[in-house]
Amino acid sequence: MTVFAPDSLELNRKLPLWYQVSQSLRASILGRPPQAPLRLPTEERLAGHYGVSVLTMRQALKELETEGLISRHRRRGTFIEPDVRRGVPVPLLGSVDAIVAQQSGEPSTLLSQETTPVPPELAEHFPGLSEVVSFRRLRRDPETGTPTNWAENLLPPDVAALVDPELLERWPMTKVLRDEVGVAVSRIANTVQARLADPGTARLLEVPLLSPILHCTGISYDDRDRAVDVVRIHYRGDRFSFSVSVDADPH
Repeated sequence: MTVFAPDSLELNRKLPLWYQVSQSLRASILGRPPQAPLRLPTEERLAGHYGVSVLTMRQALKELETEGLISRHRRRGTFIEPDVRRGVPVPLLGSVDAIVAQQSGEPSTLLSQETTPVPPELAEHFPGLSEVVSFRRLRRDPETGTPTNWAENLLPPDVAALVDPELLERWPMTKVLRDEVGVAVSRIANTVQARLADPGTARLLEVPLLSPILHCTGISYDDRDRAVDVVRIHYRGDRFSFSVSVDADPH
């Protein structure tokens, strides 16, 4: 039986491990895709995934069970409650040009570029691929130098090979793909979720651990409806809000 794959987590040893694990797993459950399986991995596999003891994992699972997010059945396993409501995606409508303009105002630092296995939760966007190329960047406010968000772009290797990393310090990936590489970006699908800052995000954005952040996932498709870029952006919750303007027929 296929099992649900939770997000990874970088733990901070100064906070209770069970609490960090429970909050991370909770966010994964509430933000899971509609087609995601309901069965969780075994306690042993989850403990190994998060790098904690089985005892710590049991404590985290007990917390989620108390919340009503999961149910545990002897000899059958642990399951996400089917009636648990997933996070509702917030649609962001507009043109590709508008998205490029929104992303172009902040200086960006390239943190890393490396080939990495396709994250299980994103495998549906990269059919037939076992690896993608990851570009990680940090953006800062041009006036104060304060970090505003960090982003990870995941690209198919053949597309990533055409990207000049130096351009990413000046321009957003969407502009580089469209205007420099020549990819016909036809549409971008965005979803936004509220999350808590894990240790890595807290360090990069210079905010306290478990601070509220906005987590945006954007999937760029070419004219053949192939995903050419999946970006995950972590925005400081105290620096961003999203607004939507809707035109109404006066009649």
